[in-house]
Amino acid sequence: MNRTNREFRLYVHIPFCIRKCAYCDFLSWPGSRESQELYVQALCREINAYRGRFSVEASSLFLGGGTPSILEAKLLEKIMDALFSTFSFVENPEISIEANPGTVTLERLRAYRKMGISRISFGLQSAKNEELRTLGRIHTYEEFLESYEMARKAGFDNINVDLMSGIPSQTVEGWQWNLIQVMELEPEHISAYSLIVEKGTPFAQRELNLPGEEEEREMYESTATILGQKGYVQYEISNYALPGRACAHNLGYWVRDDYLGLGLGAASMVNNQRWNNTDSLEEYRAGAGEPQGLRVCQEDLSVPEQMEETMILGLRRMEGVWRKDFRETYGIEMEEIYGDAIRRLVKLGLLSDDGQRIFLTRPGISLSNQVFVEFMFE
Repeated sequence: MNRTNREFRLYVHIPFCIRKCAYCDFLSWPGSRESQELYVQALCREINAYRGRFSVEASSLFLGGGTPSILEAKLLEKIMDALFSTFSFVENPEISIEANPGTVTLERLRAYRKMGISRISFGLQSAKNEELRTLGRIHTYEEFLESYEMARKAGFDNINVDLMSGIPSQTVEGWQWNLIQVMELEPEHISAYSLIVEKGTPFAQRELNLPGEEEEREMYESTATILGQKGYVQYEISNYALPGRACAHNLGYWVRDDYLGLGLGAASMVNNQRWNNTDSLEEYRAGAGEPQGLRVCQEDLSVPEQMEETMILGLRRMEGVWRKDFRETYGIEMEEIYGDAIRRLVKLGLLSDDGQRIFLTRPGISLSNQVFVEFMFE
Protein backbone atom coordinates (compact mmCIF):
# COMPACT_ATOMS: atom_id res chain seq x y z
CA MET A 1 0.00 0.00 0.00
CA ASN A 2 1.44 3.32 -1.07
CA ARG A 3 1.26 5.96 1.64
CA THR A 4 2.95 8.90 -0.10
CA ASN A 5 -0.25 10.95 0.21
CA ARG A 6 -0.02 10.81 4.01
CA GLU A 7 1.62 13.46 6.17
CA PHE A 8 5.37 13.21 6.48
CA ARG A 9 7.42 13.65 9.67
CA LEU A 10 11.12 14.24 10.26
CA TYR A 11 13.16 13.16 13.27
CA VAL A 12 16.80 14.17 13.89
CA HIS A 13 18.88 12.37 16.51
CA ILE A 14 21.55 14.23 18.48
CA PRO A 15 23.35 11.59 20.58
CA PHE A 16 25.25 13.86 22.97
CA CYS A 17 24.49 14.56 26.61
CA ILE A 18 26.43 15.95 29.54
CA ARG A 19 26.09 12.74 31.55
CA LYS A 20 24.06 9.54 31.23
CA CYS A 21 21.22 9.27 33.71
CA ALA A 22 20.96 6.15 35.86
CA TYR A 23 17.82 4.92 34.05
CA CYS A 24 18.76 5.87 30.47
CA ASP A 25 19.21 3.29 27.72
CA PHE A 26 18.99 5.76 24.82
CA LEU A 27 21.75 6.01 22.23
CA SER A 28 23.64 8.86 23.85
CA TRP A 29 26.89 9.75 25.57
CA PRO A 30 28.98 12.79 26.60
CA GLY A 31 30.80 14.27 23.63
CA SER A 32 33.58 16.82 23.13
CA ARG A 33 33.10 19.93 21.02
CA GLU A 34 35.24 18.31 18.31
CA SER A 35 33.14 15.14 18.25
CA GLN A 36 29.97 17.25 18.08
CA GLU A 37 31.32 19.20 15.10
CA LEU A 38 32.30 16.01 13.27
CA TYR A 39 28.89 14.50 13.95
CA VAL A 40 27.05 17.59 12.68
CA GLN A 41 29.15 17.50 9.51
CA ALA A 42 28.15 13.88 8.92
CA LEU A 43 24.52 14.58 9.78
CA CYS A 44 24.39 17.41 7.24
CA ARG A 45 25.85 15.09 4.60
CA GLU A 46 23.09 12.59 5.30
CA ILE A 47 20.41 15.28 5.17
CA ASN A 48 21.74 16.74 1.92
CA ALA A 49 21.81 13.28 0.31
CA TYR A 50 18.00 13.18 0.51
CA ARG A 51 17.61 16.29 -1.66
CA GLY A 52 14.97 15.68 -4.33
CA ARG A 53 13.90 12.30 -2.92
CA PHE A 54 10.75 13.44 -1.08
CA SER A 55 7.97 15.31 -2.84
CA VAL A 56 5.71 15.37 0.23
CA GLU A 57 5.93 18.35 2.56
CA ALA A 58 7.07 17.68 6.12
CA SER A 59 4.46 18.69 8.67
CA SER A 60 6.62 18.32 11.78
CA LEU A 61 10.25 18.06 12.83
CA PHE A 62 11.51 16.71 16.13
CA LEU A 63 15.09 17.23 17.35
CA GLY A 64 15.68 14.52 19.94
CA GLY A 65 18.49 12.79 21.75
CA GLY A 66 20.50 12.73 23.85
CA THR A 67 20.29 16.40 24.59
CA PRO A 68 20.09 18.53 21.43
CA SER A 69 20.24 21.70 23.53
CA ILE A 70 23.89 21.10 24.44
CA LEU A 71 24.88 21.91 20.86
CA GLU A 72 26.09 25.45 20.32
CA ALA A 73 23.59 27.51 18.37
CA LYS A 74 25.89 27.70 15.33
CA LEU A 75 26.00 23.89 15.06
CA LEU A 76 22.25 23.60 15.39
CA GLU A 77 21.82 26.34 12.79
CA LYS A 78 23.88 24.28 10.32
CA ILE A 79 21.50 21.35 10.84
CA MET A 80 18.42 23.52 10.40
CA ASP A 81 19.83 25.14 7.25
CA ALA A 82 20.50 21.70 5.76
CA LEU A 83 16.98 20.53 6.61
CA PHE A 84 15.25 23.58 5.12
CA SER A 85 17.35 23.45 1.94
CA THR A 86 16.64 19.72 1.48
CA PHE A 87 13.00 19.24 2.48
CA SER A 88 9.82 21.19 1.82
CA PHE A 89 7.73 22.04 4.86
CA VAL A 90 4.08 22.93 5.31
CA GLU A 91 3.30 26.45 6.45
CA ASN A 92 4.03 26.86 10.19
CA PRO A 93 5.26 23.31 10.86
CA GLU A 94 5.59 22.09 14.43
CA ILE A 95 9.34 22.06 15.14
CA SER A 96 10.29 20.67 18.56
CA ILE A 97 13.57 20.45 20.40
CA GLU A 98 14.35 18.42 23.53
CA ALA A 99 16.25 20.30 26.20
CA ASN A 100 17.62 19.52 29.62
CA PRO A 101 17.20 22.22 32.27
CA GLY A 102 20.48 24.00 32.84
CA THR A 103 21.73 23.50 29.27
CA VAL A 104 20.05 26.55 27.75
CA THR A 105 20.68 30.27 27.89
CA LEU A 106 18.38 33.11 26.92
CA GLU A 107 20.62 33.87 23.94
CA ARG A 108 20.49 30.26 22.77
CA LEU A 109 16.72 30.05 23.20
CA ARG A 110 16.24 33.22 21.18
CA ALA A 111 18.44 31.70 18.48
CA TYR A 112 16.18 28.63 18.42
CA ARG A 113 13.15 30.82 17.79
CA LYS A 114 14.94 32.59 14.91
CA MET A 115 15.70 29.19 13.40
CA GLY A 116 11.99 28.37 13.34
CA ILE A 117 11.89 26.09 16.38
CA SER A 118 8.41 26.57 17.82
CA ARG A 119 8.16 24.01 20.62
CA ILE A 120 10.53 23.03 23.43
CA SER A 121 10.35 19.91 25.58
CA PHE A 122 12.07 20.09 28.96
CA GLY A 123 13.13 16.81 30.56
CA LEU A 124 12.35 17.72 34.16
CA GLN A 125 11.26 14.28 35.50
CA SER A 126 10.70 15.49 39.09
CA ALA A 127 10.16 18.70 41.05
CA LYS A 128 12.02 17.18 44.04
CA ASN A 129 15.78 17.54 44.10
CA GLU A 130 16.28 14.31 46.02
CA GLU A 131 14.44 12.40 43.28
CA LEU A 132 16.49 14.15 40.62
CA ARG A 133 19.66 13.03 42.39
CA THR A 134 18.35 9.46 42.54
CA LEU A 135 17.74 9.53 38.79
CA GLY A 136 21.19 10.94 38.11
CA ARG A 137 19.84 14.12 36.53
CA ILE A 138 22.31 16.98 35.96
CA HIS A 139 20.00 19.75 37.17
CA THR A 140 17.97 20.93 40.13
CA TYR A 141 14.33 21.97 40.15
CA GLU A 142 15.44 25.57 40.61
CA GLU A 143 17.53 25.33 37.42
CA PHE A 144 14.48 23.98 35.62
CA LEU A 145 12.42 26.97 36.76
CA GLU A 146 15.12 29.31 35.50
CA SER A 147 15.25 27.53 32.11
CA TYR A 148 11.47 27.52 31.87
CA GLU A 149 11.18 31.24 32.52
CA MET A 150 13.94 31.95 29.99
CA ALA A 151 12.04 29.95 27.37
CA ARG A 152 8.94 32.05 28.00
CA LYS A 153 11.01 35.22 27.77
CA ALA A 154 12.51 34.02 24.47
CA GLY A 155 9.02 33.72 23.02
CA PHE A 156 8.19 30.02 23.38
CA ASP A 157 4.44 29.64 23.77
CA ASN A 158 4.43 25.87 23.32
CA ILE A 159 6.33 24.08 26.10
CA ASN A 160 6.23 20.45 27.19
CA VAL A 161 7.47 19.20 30.54
CA ASP A 162 8.38 15.52 31.08
CA LEU A 163 7.54 14.00 34.47
CA MET A 164 8.40 10.50 35.64
CA SER A 165 6.41 8.42 38.12
CA GLY A 166 7.50 5.23 39.85
CA ILE A 167 10.85 6.71 40.91
CA PRO A 168 12.58 4.73 43.70
CA SER A 169 11.09 5.64 47.12
CA GLN A 170 8.45 7.87 45.51
CA THR A 171 5.04 7.92 47.19
CA VAL A 172 1.64 8.54 45.65
CA GLU A 173 1.48 11.84 47.52
CA GLY A 174 4.96 12.76 46.29
CA TRP A 175 3.98 12.12 42.68
CA GLN A 176 0.83 14.19 43.06
CA TRP A 177 2.87 17.03 44.57
CA ASN A 178 5.18 16.95 41.52
CA LEU A 179 2.18 17.17 39.20
CA ILE A 180 0.74 20.14 41.03
CA GLN A 181 4.04 22.06 41.01
CA VAL A 182 4.39 21.69 37.25
CA MET A 183 0.70 22.19 36.51
CA GLU A 184 0.75 25.55 38.28
CA LEU A 185 3.34 26.76 35.75
CA GLU A 186 0.77 26.15 33.00
CA PRO A 187 2.96 24.55 30.33
CA GLU A 188 0.97 23.76 27.20
CA HIS A 189 1.81 20.05 27.40
CA ILE A 190 2.81 17.52 30.09
CA SER A 191 4.18 14.05 29.36
CA ALA A 192 3.70 11.83 32.41
CA TYR A 193 5.19 8.39 32.15
CA SER A 194 6.37 5.63 34.43
CA LEU A 195 9.95 4.59 35.05
CA ILE A 196 10.97 1.41 33.25
CA VAL A 197 14.15 -0.24 34.51
CA GLU A 198 15.98 -1.22 31.33
CA LYS A 199 18.71 -3.85 31.04
CA GLY A 200 22.23 -2.49 30.90
CA THR A 201 21.47 0.68 32.86
CA PRO A 202 22.92 1.51 36.30
CA PHE A 203 19.42 1.11 37.76
CA ALA A 204 19.34 -2.48 36.55
CA GLN A 205 22.40 -3.22 38.69
CA ARG A 206 20.91 -1.82 41.89
CA GLU A 207 18.41 -2.88 44.52
CA LEU A 208 15.68 -0.30 44.07
CA ASN A 209 12.86 0.55 46.45
CA LEU A 210 10.22 0.89 43.73
CA PRO A 211 6.55 1.71 44.35
CA GLY A 212 4.21 -1.31 44.28
CA GLU A 213 1.78 -2.12 41.51
CA GLU A 214 -1.20 -0.63 43.35
CA GLU A 215 0.73 2.56 44.13
CA GLU A 216 1.73 2.91 40.48
CA ARG A 217 -1.86 2.43 39.39
CA GLU A 218 -3.00 5.09 41.84
CA MET A 219 -0.31 7.45 40.58
CA TYR A 220 -1.49 6.93 37.02
CA GLU A 221 -5.19 7.32 37.72
CA SER A 222 -4.69 10.47 39.79
CA THR A 223 -2.74 12.13 36.99
CA ALA A 224 -5.73 12.70 34.71
CA THR A 225 -7.83 13.88 37.66
CA ILE A 226 -5.29 16.41 38.91
CA LEU A 227 -4.33 17.76 35.50
CA GLY A 228 -7.97 17.85 34.42
CA GLN A 229 -8.65 20.39 37.16
CA LYS A 230 -6.42 22.82 35.26
CA GLY A 231 -7.93 22.05 31.85
CA TYR A 232 -5.42 19.48 30.61
CA VAL A 233 -6.91 16.82 28.36
CA GLN A 234 -5.48 13.31 28.24
CA TYR A 235 -5.19 12.54 24.54
CA GLU A 236 -2.83 9.56 24.75
CA ILE A 237 -1.86 7.03 27.39
CA SER A 238 1.01 9.15 28.74
CA ASN A 239 0.31 12.62 27.33
CA TYR A 240 -1.81 15.57 28.45
CA ALA A 241 -2.28 18.92 26.77
CA LEU A 242 -4.25 22.11 26.98
CA PRO A 243 -6.90 22.26 24.23
CA GLY A 244 -5.29 22.47 20.79
CA ARG A 245 -1.78 21.77 22.12
CA ALA A 246 -1.38 18.04 21.54
CA CYS A 247 2.02 17.16 20.06
CA ALA A 248 1.42 16.86 16.31
CA HIS A 249 4.68 14.97 15.77
CA ASN A 250 3.84 12.20 18.22
CA LEU A 251 0.28 11.98 16.94
CA GLY A 252 1.81 11.25 13.55
CA TYR A 253 3.56 8.17 14.94
CA TRP A 254 0.33 6.86 16.49
CA VAL A 255 -1.61 7.11 13.22
CA ARG A 256 1.32 5.65 11.26
CA ASP A 257 2.24 8.68 9.19
CA ASP A 258 5.46 8.24 7.24
CA TYR A 259 8.53 9.43 9.10
CA LEU A 260 12.19 9.74 8.18
CA GLY A 261 14.80 9.46 10.91
CA LEU A 262 18.11 11.23 10.39
CA GLY A 263 21.21 10.71 12.47
CA LEU A 264 22.86 7.89 14.35
CA GLY A 265 20.48 5.00 15.12
CA ALA A 266 17.42 6.93 13.95
CA ALA A 267 14.35 4.91 12.93
CA SER A 268 12.28 5.46 9.77
CA MET A 269 9.08 4.17 8.21
CA VAL A 270 8.30 5.21 4.66
CA ASN A 271 5.68 3.50 2.47
CA ASN A 272 5.46 0.65 4.99
CA GLN A 273 9.17 -0.02 4.79
CA ARG A 274 10.96 0.26 8.13
CA TRP A 275 14.64 0.59 8.91
CA ASN A 276 17.12 1.98 11.43
CA ASN A 277 20.35 3.80 10.77
CA THR A 278 23.46 2.10 12.07
CA ASP A 279 24.32 2.79 15.71
CA SER A 280 28.06 2.63 14.94
CA LEU A 281 29.42 6.17 15.02
CA GLU A 282 32.41 5.17 12.88
CA GLU A 283 30.16 3.63 10.22
CA TYR A 284 27.81 6.59 10.34
CA ARG A 285 30.52 9.18 9.82
CA ALA A 286 32.07 7.20 6.98
CA GLY A 287 28.83 6.51 5.11
CA ALA A 288 26.62 9.50 5.86
CA GLY A 289 26.71 10.70 2.26
CA GLU A 290 25.03 7.49 1.09
CA PRO A 291 22.10 7.01 3.51
CA GLN A 292 20.92 3.71 2.06
CA GLY A 293 24.22 2.16 3.09
CA LEU A 294 23.56 3.16 6.71
CA ARG A 295 20.36 1.13 6.99
CA VAL A 296 20.07 -1.91 9.23
CA CYS A 297 17.09 -4.05 10.27
CA GLN A 298 15.32 -3.11 7.03
CA GLU A 299 11.95 -4.78 6.48
CA ASP A 300 8.80 -4.47 4.42
CA LEU A 301 5.74 -4.60 6.64
CA SER A 302 3.10 -7.11 5.61
CA VAL A 303 -0.56 -6.07 5.59
CA PRO A 304 -1.23 -8.02 8.83
CA GLU A 305 1.71 -6.23 10.47
CA GLN A 306 0.36 -2.89 9.30
CA MET A 307 -3.06 -3.74 10.74
CA GLU A 308 -1.50 -4.72 14.08
CA GLU A 309 0.26 -1.37 14.29
CA THR A 310 -2.87 0.52 13.28
CA MET A 311 -4.79 -1.04 16.16
CA ILE A 312 -2.10 -1.06 18.83
CA LEU A 313 -0.73 2.43 18.16
CA GLY A 314 -4.18 3.84 17.50
CA LEU A 315 -5.54 2.54 20.79
CA ARG A 316 -2.87 4.50 22.64
CA ARG A 317 -4.90 7.59 21.74
CA MET A 318 -7.93 8.31 23.86
CA GLU A 319 -10.06 8.71 20.72
CA GLY A 320 -9.03 5.20 19.67
CA VAL A 321 -9.31 3.75 16.16
CA TRP A 322 -11.98 4.84 13.69
CA ARG A 323 -13.68 2.19 11.58
CA LYS A 324 -13.82 4.56 8.61
CA ASP A 325 -10.05 5.05 8.67
CA PHE A 326 -9.44 1.31 8.91
CA ARG A 327 -11.79 0.61 6.00
CA GLU A 328 -10.26 3.31 3.80
CA THR A 329 -6.72 2.13 4.51
CA TYR A 330 -7.20 -1.62 4.12
CA GLY A 331 -10.35 -1.98 2.03
CA ILE A 332 -12.00 -4.21 4.62
CA GLU A 333 -14.18 -3.72 7.68
CA MET A 334 -12.47 -3.83 11.07
CA GLU A 335 -14.98 -6.47 12.26
CA GLU A 336 -13.91 -8.92 9.57
CA ILE A 337 -10.44 -9.00 11.09
CA TYR A 338 -10.95 -8.16 14.75
CA GLY A 339 -14.67 -8.62 15.47
CA ASP A 340 -14.22 -11.45 18.00
CA ALA A 341 -11.47 -9.61 19.88
CA ILE A 342 -13.47 -6.38 20.00
CA ARG A 343 -16.60 -8.09 21.35
CA ARG A 344 -14.56 -9.99 23.96
CA LEU A 345 -12.78 -6.86 25.19
CA VAL A 346 -16.00 -4.83 25.28
CA LYS A 347 -17.60 -7.57 27.37
CA LEU A 348 -14.64 -7.46 29.76
CA GLY A 349 -15.05 -3.69 30.09
CA LEU A 350 -11.63 -2.95 28.61
CA LEU A 351 -12.86 -1.43 25.34
CA SER A 352 -15.72 0.90 24.45
CA ASP A 353 -17.43 0.73 21.06
CA ASP A 354 -19.71 3.56 19.91
CA GLY A 355 -20.27 2.10 16.45
CA GLN A 356 -17.84 4.47 14.74
CA ARG A 357 -14.69 3.82 16.74
CA ILE A 358 -13.27 1.65 19.47
CA PHE A 359 -11.28 3.08 22.37
CA LEU A 360 -9.84 2.03 25.72
CA THR A 361 -11.88 2.38 28.91
CA ARG A 362 -10.16 3.55 32.09
CA PRO A 363 -9.67 -0.08 33.22
CA GLY A 364 -8.49 -0.85 29.68
CA ILE A 365 -5.81 1.82 29.90
CA SER A 366 -4.42 0.20 33.07
CA LEU A 367 -4.39 -3.18 31.28
CA SER A 368 -3.43 -1.81 27.87
CA ASN A 369 -0.71 -4.39 27.19
CA GLN A 370 -3.25 -7.16 27.76
CA VAL A 371 -5.59 -5.43 25.32
CA PHE A 372 -2.91 -4.92 22.67
CA VAL A 373 -2.06 -8.63 22.60
CA GLU A 374 -5.60 -9.31 21.38
CA PHE A 375 -4.87 -7.42 18.14
CA MET A 376 -1.71 -9.29 17.22
CA PHE A 377 -1.69 -12.02 14.59
CA GLU A 378 -0.12 -15.36 15.43
